[in-house]
Amino acid sequence: MDGPSRAFRYFDWTTFLLTIILACVGLLCIFSATYTPELPYSLFFKKQCVGLAAGLVFYFIFALCDYRILMHWGYIIYMLIIGLLFFTLCKGSIGMGGQRWIDLFFFKIQPSELAKLFFPACVAHHFRAHQYDTPSIALFAPVLALLAISCPLIMKQPDLGTALVILFSGLVLLWLAGLHKKILLLGALTCIVFTPCLWRLLRDYQKKRILVFLGSGSTRRERYQIEQSIIAIGSGGLWGKGFLQGSQNKFRFLPEGRTDFIFAVLCEEMGFVGASTTLAIYLLLMIRLLITALSIASPYAQMLAVGLFIHILFSALINIAMVMNLLPVVGIPLPLVSYGLSHLWITLASLGWIQGVAMHEQQ
Repeated sequence: MDGPSRAFRYFDWTTFLLTIILACVGLLCIFSATYTPELPYSLFFKKQCVGLAAGLVFYFIFALCDYRILMHWGYIIYMLIIGLLFFTLCKGSIGMGGQRWIDLFFFKIQPSELAKLFFPACVAHHFRAHQYDTPSIALFAPVLALLAISCPLIMKQPDLGTALVILFSGLVLLWLAGLHKKILLLGALTCIVFTPCLWRLLRDYQKKRILVFLGSGSTRRERYQIEQSIIAIGSGGLWGKGFLQGSQNKFRFLPEGRTDFIFAVLCEEMGFVGASTTLAIYLLLMIRLLITALSIASPYAQMLAVGLFIHILFSALINIAMVMNLLPVVGIPLPLVSYGLSHLWITLASLGWIQGVAMHEQQ
């Protein structure tokens, strides 16, 4: 590893500042979503503050370490993660209708979140170890096999949202690696043809979410969550109702206000102006990350950076669209903003890793 002082000459402070701003917005929203007069500073808010501090440590560790060493270990770690995904299905901690966590007494880890961090490293290391001039099916087969194993395991937890993020990330990386467009198109057509079979594999509540998105369901039962989200977003108006003044949030009409639906809390209390400003910060961060990734000369380092960027981009787009009823409801938190230590740490580690790749490539 090169000296930290030399590496920091290439550190992107603008990206880091945008990251910190979004994390602080998240702390404000979590404070509001969990506030009560009897206990202003909730346990969730305190844990998120401690989690953010720990996450920044992860950020700088991944930024300062040699990305090639991390990429090599990431390949090995991802094999262990597949084992953890199997273990989660057998002995995982159950919560919020899913069996997705491993209880480590002091906190819980979510192996599917670790998969989002180390899957790009696994893929990039595979192609780096098997450098090629002409792509072949044999070269892509191990990556396709990893997707075929990982996504069903995550779906069984059940966690359809994370499985889709891993799948989309994998397809983007395969496209970058040179997988022929005809094969990708054939895969998409196959999924369309077998949609009725895929429908039968979904859990009952997942089917209900899709049907609710298409307009069915009672406003007092199946549509309650999304209806309350839309009410919260619409009632915020231009400037919002004010911090801690959102009625949907304050009186707990909005389910999961601190996690998946935290963007609705932000819209209600900060209004169109606050929500647009937050979206503008996200847009600047994503553009900055994309420019950073595309400026990397090494194809394998670029593949790693793009893979780390893609899962953050997809998570943000899916969460915001879901909260606004533009997509069916899936369990994907808003990066840097939603409550959840695993997701926060993985996002910060990914952002730090992208910084590390860019800094070492520039040196």
